Parts: sequence; structure tokens; C-alpha cells
Amino acid sequence: MNPSESAQKVSTFEQLPAAKPDAILGLTEAFRNDSNPAKINLTVGVYKDADGNTPVLETVKEAEAEVLKSQQSKGYLPMTGSPQFGQAIQRLLFAEKLDSIVGRVRTAQTPGGTGALRVAGDFIHTMLPDATLWLSQPTWPNHPGIFAAAHVPVDTYPYFDSQTNGLDLPAMLGKLASLPPGDVVLLHGCCHNPTGVDPTLEQWRQIAQVLSERGLLPLIDFAYQGFGDGMQEDAAGLRVVCDACEEVLICSSYSKNFSLYNDRIGALTLIARTSEEADRTLGHVKLRIRTNYSNPPAHGGAIVTTILESESLYGRWQKEVEKMRSRINAMRSLFAETLKQKGVHQDFSFMQRQRGMFSFSGLTPPQVETLRQERSIYIVGSGRVNVAGMTTQNMDTLGDAIAGVLGENSA
Repeated sequence: MNPSESAQKVSTFEQLPAAKPDAILGLTEAFRNDSNPAKINLTVGVYKDADGNTPVLETVKEAEAEVLKSQQSKGYLPMTGSPQFGQAIQRLLFAEKLDSIVGRVRTAQTPGGTGALRVAGDFIHTMLPDATLWLSQPTWPNHPGIFAAAHVPVDTYPYFDSQTNGLDLPAMLGKLASLPPGDVVLLHGCCHNPTGVDPTLEQWRQIAQVLSERGLLPLIDFAYQGFGDGMQEDAAGLRVVCDACEEVLICSSYSKNFSLYNDRIGALTLIARTSEEADRTLGHVKLRIRTNYSNPPAHGGAIVTTILESESLYGRWQKEVEKMRSRINAMRSLFAETLKQKGVHQDFSFMQRQRGMFSFSGLTPPQVETLRQERSIYIVGSGRVNVAGMTTQNMDTLGDAIAGVLGENSA
């Protein structure tokens, strides 16, 4: 056998080990393959309506028709996306506060919030090589992987108090006050994922003061505006931080509040001390974009821009978001009440105080596994539940199952 024949028989891919499935998306795949007609999926972060569907918003349908009618080209967008999109997003994020920072804020359109986070990670790795990025404990399971892939050192700060099912503010502030200047602190702007626990406005002020005094760089993950208490209310903490800190990075997603999951639309917004510094910083962001995806997809961003620039569509869109938020909050209340009716002695009323699509249920990994194997109820191993996956139709089944794993008798 000559060397060339030997080389042809060697397989590079054959030697690769099996990749570990994603903790959340892997469960979604298992759910799809489950033949139980009564199965319930409370895993992935997608809004579901009362019938268990992820709807296309009526305002999105109208805006999309308008986009298609007026579209003249499929040419590339600039590296930072549509300027009109960036301006619309800045108005949504900052409202009347935009006037005070307009000269020193810049926005890059990205492929989803995940894309924004990765670009931010690449920027931090390249331009802030000595910085550690601090994540809340717990945080979105994809955060550590995103920043590890960008070669950014990651550590954690205290956040959730499992005894009170609330925010452990003293521990959080104590840790932040000990961090070296120049480190980066990732904050969930609203609807904390996975706990559903958000700071109050006064707590946001205390957090912002520590960030400013320590010279820390806030990186705000803002994926659920409108799903907590309202469009303006949910941005209040973000605006407090931007008032206190001269430099801020914001990674926002429009998958949830526009129900544009498969159009992958997000944004990386930066605030610098001066207009010149903002331009220079954006230049480095553009270099990271160029070596990643070059430029963002246009379609979803055009839909978002059309809605935000139309007074009529914008008002109706806010009502659609309000309807989604109201359903989630109703499911929180119904879940707590159902468990009480099933004879569960553990108090789940904390879920009514939490915000957004997610809550920490307090279920242990073995209990979660039992629910999956015996009742076809899919929950992330940490006990995080997607409240939007609950319906009036599946609540009784869910209540019975959870009462069972908690060792309670149904009423």
C-alpha cells in the first residue's frame, strides 16, 4: 500500500467524540421525540399562548407585508446594520433620556441577542484583555459558554437567595464593591433568567452607585423588555445604570417582545464618554463583526423598525406585548393556587412576585428527572420553569405531577 492510499483511509471526523447536548435545546429535542400526548414542555425560552402556540403578532404581519411591498434590494446591510433600526432601538431603550446621551451612544444590529453577546465578548477579549467578566449566580446557562468561546475569563457574584426566593442584595453589593476597576459586570436588565427576580428601582440605584464608584463596566443583557411590568418600567433599571455610569454596553434581543424568534434580531448598544470615543469604540466593534458574520440579516430588523416608526403599529404592538405579559402573570397566579389546591404545603406564592417568562421552582434535579421520566414533563435540571409554557389546559396535570414529586397528597 502506497502512502497516498493509506492517507485516504484515515478519517478526521471518525475520531471525534460525541458532543455534549445543549442542556436546554437537548431537552427540547427529547420532548419532540416523546410520544406521550399529555407531555408538557417548560424548558426553552419561547412564549406560548393559551393554546400552546408561538403566534406571529398581528403588527408583525402588517409590518412584514409593508416591508415586502417596499423592498427594492437584497443587498448587504452595513456592518452595523440599518441606521434607522439603530435609532429606533435607542428610542425604545432610553425614551426621553436619549436626548442627554444621543451624541455618545452607538448601536450595531446583530443576529439575535446571542450574537450581540458574542460580539461584546470578542470586543472585551481583544480590547480589555485583563478584565474578568462577572455573571450573576445563577445566570442564563448559555452565558458562560458564549464568553468562554470568546476567551473571556468569567466568575460569579451572588444574586439569588434560595431561602427567600428573592434578591440577595447585601451579598451582591458586597461582592461588586470588592471587584477591581475595569472588570465587566453582566446584569439582567429585567425579567432575570432563570430566577425571575429583579431589583427594585431603589436597589438598581444602589447597584449603579457601586458600579460607578468602582469603575466597573456594566454589560446589560436586555432580552425581555415589556414582559415584566411594562415597556418603560422594564427599562427603568437600565436607565438608572446609564445615568450613573459613563460607559455601558447593552445587548438587547427582539425575539421575545416581537415574537421574531427565527428572524434572529438583536442589537449591541454602547455608551461612551464622548462622541469621539463612541465612534472609536464602534470601530473596534465593527472589526469584531467583520470577522464573525460581516453584516446582520435585514428582514427582522426591517420589521422591528417599521413597527417602532409607526405610531399606529407601535401602540398596537405594545398592547400585544401587554397581552402576553398578562397571560404569563395569570399563569404564575394559577400555578401557585393550583399547587395549594393539590395539598402542597410549600409556599409557591413567590412566583407571583417574580417577573418574566422564568422562575426558579425549587425542584431538585432528581425531582426534575422523575417528572420527565414518569410524567413527560420537561423542566431544566436547575428547576427553572418557563411559565409561558403553562396553560389552563395543562395546569391540573402539572399540579398533580409536582405534588407527587414533592411527596404531597392531592386534595
